[in-house]
Amino acid sequence: MLKGKDLLSIHELSRDEVEEILSLAQELKAKQKAGIPHRILEGKSLGMIFEKSSTRTRVSFEVGMYQLGGQALFLSSSDLQLGRGEPIKDTARVLSRYLDGIMIRTYGHERIEELAEWADVPVINALSDLLHPCQALTDLLTIREYKGKNLTGLKMAYVGDGNNMTHSLMYAAAKVGMNFAAATPEGYEPNAEVVANAKADAAATGATVTITHNPMEAAADADVIVTDTWASMGQEAEHDARTAVFRPYQVNWELVAESGNARCIVMHCLPAYRGEEIAEDVFEEFADVIFDEAENRLHVQKAIMALTMGN
Repeated sequence: MLKGKDLLSIHELSRDEVEEILSLAQELKAKQKAGIPHRILEGKSLGMIFEKSSTRTRVSFEVGMYQLGGQALFLSSSDLQLGRGEPIKDTARVLSRYLDGIMIRTYGHERIEELAEWADVPVINALSDLLHPCQALTDLLTIREYKGKNLTGLKMAYVGDGNNMTHSLMYAAAKVGMNFAAATPEGYEPNAEVVANAKADAAATGATVTITHNPMEAAADADVIVTDTWASMGQEAEHDARTAVFRPYQVNWELVAESGNARCIVMHCLPAYRGEEIAEDVFEEFADVIFDEAENRLHVQKAIMALTMGN
């Protein structure tokens, strides 16, 4: 279903397409662990445009493409004519003549949309300031591994900044029928259009989307609690001010206990700043989950590449 398509937002995927990605990711993970070759993209090339630096994104896409039998080209903005003012539409048309797919990690989401509009090959959103779909799909895979395949009716709580992770997790939960609650400080709420879209998606799957300023309210009855850094890349100058505002939104044992669920798990997309958005002892208690989550970026992104770029 995804062959030749872009993956810019989970909102644009059908529930069946989300299931297709997660099922293939599980299959590819099992094959990787068993040492079974799966060179689905033999002879294919992925261009990786990085206007924002990354550890997990670069390594997981590059290694994933290698494991699928293809090659990945790291393209920093300083290496491309994009960094010297070439229009995105020209870069898109040129790269489409060379590559079988393009992955981009950037700032403004409109740059990804313009790239996809002009490219003749699939474009994968590896992160924008608005959305982070690869990470949110990864989180769904991780939750399935700990909670079972059927996520309908479970509750995901997000506590922290109303950022790109909030947006994509909201979309992801809604698509699979999970109830979603986000708690953010006043002035840091998620994008209103994204919330409206997610509520429409949730209505179709029988789920709910709740936005609150009360972290305890969000955590109540949660099966999964998720957090992220309080100051994302590009917001470093705001770190001290944000820390003062977000201190009541730390994921600590008091918050986890509010779930009332002995099987509640805690997740974090990393990098984690212990003592800020998550307490050190909570992080270490759920380290296995968090590092499974980090590993699963590899398997989910392989599934996305295989489905969008495969024959």
